[in-house]
Amino acid sequence: MATLSIPPDPNPDLDSNLPIETPTPPLLEEPTETEPEPELESRPDQEPTSPTSPSPPGSPSAETHNPSSQLIQTAPPPLPNSITASTQPPALLHLSFNQDYGCFAVGTSTGFMVYNCDPFRGIINRDFEGGGVAVVEMLFRCNLLALVGGGPTPAFPQNKVMIWDDHQTRCIGELSFRTEVRSVRLRRDRVIVVLDQKIFVYNFVDFKLVHQIETAPNPRGLCAVSQHQGQLILVCPGGQKGQVRIEHYGARRTKFIMAHDSRIACLVLSQDGRLVATASTKGTLVRIFSTFDGTLLQEVRRGADRAEIYSVAFSRNMQWLAVSSDKGTVHVFSLKINMGLTPNDKPRPAPEPSVPNVTPALSFIKGVLPKYFHSEWSVAQFRLREGSQYIVAFGDQKNTIVIVGMDGSFYRCQFDPAAGGEMMQLECHNFLKQES
Repeated sequence: MATLSIPPDPNPDLDSNLPIETPTPPLLEEPTETEPEPELESRPDQEPTSPTSPSPPGSPSAETHNPSSQLIQTAPPPLPNSITASTQPPALLHLSFNQDYGCFAVGTSTGFMVYNCDPFRGIINRDFEGGGVAVVEMLFRCNLLALVGGGPTPAFPQNKVMIWDDHQTRCIGELSFRTEVRSVRLRRDRVIVVLDQKIFVYNFVDFKLVHQIETAPNPRGLCAVSQHQGQLILVCPGGQKGQVRIEHYGARRTKFIMAHDSRIACLVLSQDGRLVATASTKGTLVRIFSTFDGTLLQEVRRGADRAEIYSVAFSRNMQWLAVSSDKGTVHVFSLKINMGLTPNDKPRPAPEPSVPNVTPALSFIKGVLPKYFHSEWSVAQFRLREGSQYIVAFGDQKNTIVIVGMDGSFYRCQFDPAAGGEMMQLECHNFLKQES
């Protein structure tokens, strides 16, 4: 079994989103002083599917004891990491931001790339000589990434999660499953692997299985995990259509929310794990819930017609929410949620502003009008090419949005929180044409 050495959590007095210390120099920035986070305990009511002391690779006991997942112990030989010049850009298979939204990763039909958002620049370009990568999950800005093969000629089997060390330019460990891996989420202390109807939670250091979750069919690989130090909150689809499951590992409790009538299409956690935003396959509404007790705190409307929601993101101060869809418009909504004074306070809906008395006639009209006439609509918008897939995040600069598209486009925009309306484009690039 491969044993991994990973960066500890940052010092509690420091921002948890800063680059983290690694055994070798970090990928992008100078390290900060760190101290290890206390190890979280596994839930007592869950039996791991793998033994705490795994048998040697290929042994009968390993196959019998762990039918759903198997730990692969030795890392494969290094893959080629040459950067191949080509006039034809590779096909894009994957886009995702890292945990602090300062970088984004691109999986292509020939390898993977990593870019910095502000300033925009290429950082890594790994070409696997035609081997495709369908999942790239960064761990903040350190040298460790999780990769899953994909495309016409996958670089790795699609049922394996490969832990890639970019300092060594090779895989240093892997996890193997019986079915295709849909997505991966990383924390400094956990590896979360999402299959079509199961989620596995592992310790990062020793790959020990901590928890296994059954879900409804989850072809999108939906799963979100908090990054705040000292607590682990995981959100995923529940066992029923439209249901969301919230796992509080520190408190050892599970909460279910019936978030929508239709299937869940997108979900995201706030950085501290206190809020979860969800959208359904209908794509008209986005709902924000408290992960503490499942209370619906706010509901915002993207539009009146159906749409496929691609991405939802909270701002760092949790005052704004950004949403992208196949309609080609990125929306920014104002959040009216009272987060309290401390991280332990329970989020509550902000009090409604006082309004003058409404005449009975107007009250009757409000009661019979369709709901979207009195829904909360977006404050600011940015128009993109309809039909292409975009993911969105809030930038480092105040009131800025970063948008990355499967067509190779990168935008940085600014919105006016007071006036609203159309956002102002600050920069635009095609990262497929950028030299690494």
